[in-house]
Formats: sequence, structure tokens, C-alpha cells
Amino acid sequence: MAKKPILVVMAAGMGSRYGGLKQIDPVGSQGEAILDFSLFDAHEAGFETAVIIIKEAIRKDFMETVGKRLEKCPMEIRYAYQELDKLPAGYAVPAGRTKPWGTCHAVLCAKDVIGDAPFAVINADDYYGKSAYRVIYDALCKAQDGEKYDYCMVGYLLGNTVTDNGSVARGVCQADEKGNLAKIVERTRIEKYDGGIHFTEDGENWEDLSADTLVSMNMWGYTPSFLGELEKRFPSFLDTLAVKNPEKAEYFLPLAVDELIKEDKATVKVLSSPDKWFGVTYAADKPQVVAALREKTAAGLYPDGLWK
Repeated sequence: MAKKPILVVMAAGMGSRYGGLKQIDPVGSQGEAILDFSLFDAHEAGFETAVIIIKEAIRKDFMETVGKRLEKCPMEIRYAYQELDKLPAGYAVPAGRTKPWGTCHAVLCAKDVIGDAPFAVINADDYYGKSAYRVIYDALCKAQDGEKYDYCMVGYLLGNTVTDNGSVARGVCQADEKGNLAKIVERTRIEKYDGGIHFTEDGENWEDLSADTLVSMNMWGYTPSFLGELEKRFPSFLDTLAVKNPEKAEYFLPLAVDELIKEDKATVKVLSSPDKWFGVTYAADKPQVVAALREKTAAGLYPDGLWK
């Protein structure tokens, strides 16, 4: 019998643009973080186990806030730790490096805790909406590797995911006629402006992006095969990109997925959700998120106090 899908939550980021630990910042009426709402929605969708990836440096603050609340959560909660020095044998942290190695490294750090179950990956500071968890859970229950790996993602419209308060990073996606992901490119600086939305790679030259451009918000669904691929590919990243930019290079999930698509090793179904995404990239984003969750609670989508 196939194992039930589990949820992997990336919560190790240090929130440099936010100015604090946004993964524990309260946005709910009873002090809940966005992560609490994500786990509530995931559990409703069928997920029974969650793996939360944090850093040792934030363990105390996390456990005293989110962790304490999650003692009442009906899901099994496991923890994994993303640390700079968790590297393959023969590799060392470059001098001056303080930045995490990216989302691929985060998932790789949780490999032993995830085990051999299919899994969905999300960001701790993104609110994805209830339907996203239902569609990705259902897809993972049916996922089965054959000639190619059987992966999936939930796509969002770019216009629903940008902020008025600064730039964002998004994986810009192209789907083929079958509804599978054909290409994904990580754009690390996308901004709104008076005429629309645009991005830059060098800080000087800008290109427009349509508001209905399909983007990844790091809500991915994988079979266990992806962990083996990350284990093989991470050393190549360290040998190439990390050598070119030892202090800042990161290995992102969209980059690994794009590699597998180009090598014809994986099929990635593009799932969609009608729900609006909310996030707290910047501190100024918080009031909008608080107001939106208050409205959803008032409408009966959430109890007033998630883990009573």
C-alpha cells in the first residue's frame, strides 16, 4: 500500500527583507502564524504528517511560539534542521558565507525525516488557500513514477502574488498543451510599477511580465525519487554556481525541477487554485494578511483559535 503524502514546510529563512522571524510572527486572532493556518488547511485536505525545517539558531524562539501551539495540532509534527555546514563529504562552507544554500538544500536537510513517502513542499510564510492543499494531496495520492518521475506543482497568477512594498522572487513557468510544466525560470527581482509588473537581472535593465503569467510559489509535489536526485545534484551546484558566487549562490527548487524537465526525466503537472495567495515578504505586508485572515475567520472558514 502506498504511503500517505506528507507536508514539508520550509521555515529556516532568517527574514532579512522582513526584519525578523516572519515564520513565527502572529497574524491570527489567537497569535497564530501563517504556518498554523497552512497546517490547519493541510490537515483538512488529508495530510496527517508535517516536517518543519528550521535552523538551530531559531529553535528556542520557534518552539516557544509555534511549536508550543502545535502540541495541540492533530498532525504528527517532525522537525529537521537546515545548517550551512550540512554539506556532502569533502565540501566546506566558504569563508564569509552566512546565507543559506537555498530551498533544495533545505529539503535535502530533511531527507532522513521525510523518508520514502510522497511529499508536498511549501514556504512557512506563504498563505496558499484551502483548495491548493486539496489538489496537491489528491495528486500525490495518485503519483507514481514510471518512465519519468511523476511530480506536480500548484501555479498562481503573478498579479495575485506581488506586493506593493518591494521586490519578490518567483519561478516563472510555462505549461505545455497537456498542462505539464515545460520550463521554469527563477526571477529573483520582480516588482510592481505604475505601468504593470517587471523584472530585472542586473538592476538596470527591466522587462515587463503580464499579470496572468503563471508562477511558482514553492508549492511542489514530489515522489521520494526527488530526494535521490537532489543528493546527486547538490555537489554539482557546489562545484559550479557556488564556486562562481561563494557567498550568495543558492540552489532553488525551480532550478532542480527545470534540470529534470530538460533532461526528460520528470513530468510536472501544473495544478491550479482559485484561492488568492497572501504572504509577508516585507513587514508592511502584514496588515493585509491579518485583515484577510480575520475576514476568512469571520466567514467561518477558520475557527477563532485554530488549535482549541
